[in-house]
Amino acid sequence: MTAERHSVQYGEHRIEFAILRRERTTLEIAVEPDASVVVAAPQDAPLVAIEEKVRKRAAWIRRQQRYFIQFLPRTPDRQYVAGETHLYLGRQYRLKIVPHVQAVVKLTRGFIVVQTHRPERADLTRELVEQWYRERAHAKFGERLELNLLRFPAPDDFRPKSLIVRQLRQRWGSMSPASRLLLNRRLIQAPLDAIDYVITHELCHIAVPHHGPEFFELLDRILPDWEKRKHRLERKMA
Repeated sequence: MTAERHSVQYGEHRIEFAILRRERTTLEIAVEPDASVVVAAPQDAPLVAIEEKVRKRAAWIRRQQRYFIQFLPRTPDRQYVAGETHLYLGRQYRLKIVPHVQAVVKLTRGFIVVQTHRPERADLTRELVEQWYRERAHAKFGERLELNLLRFPAPDDFRPKSLIVRQLRQRWGSMSPASRLLLNRRLIQAPLDAIDYVITHELCHIAVPHHGPEFFELLDRILPDWEKRKHRLERKMA
C-alpha cells in the first residue's frame, strides 16, 4: 500500500504526514515512535478534510513528537558480533558465538549463545538470532494474549481471530477490522508489562476501533496503569 505524502503549516512548524487509505469510515492520526505522522483515512476522504483534521490536532501532534524525539537517536543497528548486547524481555544479554557443527541459539547465564559452524560469518549469526527471536515471539505472544484476555469481563468478546507476528518499521501492533492481531517481532525484546500493554491496547480496538475518548475510557478501566507501561516501553526500546 503506497502512502501519500503531504504537509500542513502550524505556526512556525511544518507538519509532514503520510496518508494510508483503507476500507474504514473514520480518520485516525497516529504519531509513530520515530516521530513520523501517519493518517489512516477512508478511501474517498478528500485531501482538504484530512489537512483540516491534521491542523485541528496539530498541538497534540507536536506534543507527541516532542515526547518521542527525546528518545532519539534509536539504538544503532546490531552487528551480530561476540560481546554485543541484545535485549530479550527487557533484559540485556551478551552475544556469545561458539563454533559447533549444530546451529542452535539458547539463553543461558546472561548470554545469548549462538552455536554455528561458521562463527566468522556475522550474516549467518544474524539469521540464527532472528529466527530464535521469531520463535520466541510466537510462543510468548500467544501466552501473553491468553493472560491479557482475562483482564476483560467477557474475554471471548475480545479474542482476535488470529495472531500474526511480523517485523514492523514503526508500529508496535495493530488490530485489523477483521479482528486480526498483528504484533511487531521487536516486542519480544521489551519487558513483559510493556508487551502486555501493547496487546491489551490492541484488544480494546476490537470494541472501539478509533482513538477517541471512548477508547481511552475502556483502556483506563481494563489497564489503569497503561501510561506508565507505555512510557517504559518507549524508554526501554529507544
